[in-house]
Amino acid sequence: MRADLDLSTDVGALTARLVDIESVSGDEKAIVDAIEEALRPLRHLTVDRDGEALVARTALGRDERVVIAGHIDTVPVAGNLPARVEGDLIHGCGTSDMKCAVAVMLKLCLIETPNRDLTFVFYDCEEIEAERSGLLRLTRNHPEWLAGDFAVLMEPTHGLIEGGCQGTLRAEITTRGVRAHSARSWQGSNAVHAAASILDTLNAYEPRRPVVEGLEYREGLNAVAIRGGVAGNVIPDECVVTVNYRFAPDLSLDQAKDHVREVFAGLEVRFTDAAPAARPGLTHPVAARFAEAVGGVPRAKYGWTDVARFSALGIPAVNYGPGDPNVAHRRDEYAELSKIFDCERRMTAWLA
Repeated sequence: MRADLDLSTDVGALTARLVDIESVSGDEKAIVDAIEEALRPLRHLTVDRDGEALVARTALGRDERVVIAGHIDTVPVAGNLPARVEGDLIHGCGTSDMKCAVAVMLKLCLIETPNRDLTFVFYDCEEIEAERSGLLRLTRNHPEWLAGDFAVLMEPTHGLIEGGCQGTLRAEITTRGVRAHSARSWQGSNAVHAAASILDTLNAYEPRRPVVEGLEYREGLNAVAIRGGVAGNVIPDECVVTVNYRFAPDLSLDQAKDHVREVFAGLEVRFTDAAPAARPGLTHPVAARFAEAVGGVPRAKYGWTDVARFSALGIPAVNYGPGDPNVAHRRDEYAELSKIFDCERRMTAWLA
């Protein structure tokens, strides 16, 4: 059955329709087909597609270009389809993260003469491993499609601007020992026991709370996994503690790695995954005008988002969307209709 989208309906009804088009990561064809079919007739937009990612752009010769981006995939459905409305709440898979924001984006696509040139990016595979990200694919295949002076990533922020994002890295800290029969443990050296020094270091660690461009970020360095052991009668000769470092955007990726090496000096450290942070970008004139139009007090983004990809392209970016991040991915996920309508109103006022 073809999935149709009627952009003339209000943003709440459009949210419900988007939610009802199942789009678990890796299976976004139906929803991107529907979005493409809805946008192609809009003569003020140029629409391009790469796989299951869609980019729609105006070309009005304005002095500024703003990129407005959002992912169209969701986590796996958990018996929470179709969408249902109860009072001010719309329930369903992806309501908060982030089909309510995609609905706002689609309504903004109807603005024929915006005061800035606009680029809308609808992309796939955000909720799974980074290498499959549709936005990452676009940065590699068509970076010119993403060009702009400022970007708004409409991740759920509950209607407040969240500046930048933390960087993240994972590292394996390894202790070595000597295998022996557990009945003659003195003949060996227990690598699991040696890992106590790693845990002691983490327990004593004082994370930074730096202020970056007026926003306070809270760092964290934590063990997220531990593995070791050979058998019930063997003294283990290896133990690996995986740590996750969430670092503020005043550090580069190399500086963050150097910090982890310093914390665990003398131990074997191997990095397994890393993504850079993004500075808030709120000092940029376009961002400042956006903050004034949206209102509220901006706050730091705890966690990593795709604003980092725009930052890597040299485009200042912020997170701003109507969804509540605290209910994202839950079985009882929901969005507040009043927040969705308010977001549409504020974004329209800024652009129209």
